Amino acid sequence: MVEIRQFRSGDERDLVLHANDYEVVATLRDAFPHPYTYLDATQWIEASQKDTEGSIRRAIVLNDRLIGAIGALRDSDVHRFNAEVGYWLGKSHWGRGYATQALQSFVPWLFAHTDLNRLYAGVFGFNQPSMRVLIKAGFRQEAIHKDAIYKNDQFWDEHYYVRLSTFH
Repeated sequence: MVEIRQFRSGDERDLVLHANDYEVVATLRDAFPHPYTYLDATQWIEASQKDTEGSIRRAIVLNDRLIGAIGALRDSDVHRFNAEVGYWLGKSHWGRGYATQALQSFVPWLFAHTDLNRLYAGVFGFNQPSMRVLIKAGFRQEAIHKDAIYKNDQFWDEHYYVRLSTFH
């Protein structure tokens, strides 16, 4: 069973180990650095140790070792009660239900500890495993944005999933 906790000093080695993998990065936004360096890990951990009004970042941990990350980024203005959720795991931990466990733990925590009403996630069309994770965590597909993403030198549909606080 995975745990969700704040990032802490000492997570850098595991963060680099798992984040510096092209197959992991291939499923994430281009802003996620590759190669992923110790400096990237240090900066991420420092920024993540304090939640802000708009961003909550947590480590996904198995047997007290970091294996991935999960977070929520709040929208603004008229969308201020919405947040985008995202997550990733090191490749050696794929297919074991850990992302589902993490999301099933994180979502109720978000609704209980924030005033968020709506969570959403956009998934690259080729990432069927992530779509299954969202469905298992109570998200529903709301839309498919045709050719909305350009990743890995081609256009992909974005599958858009939503969960409202009234669902939990």
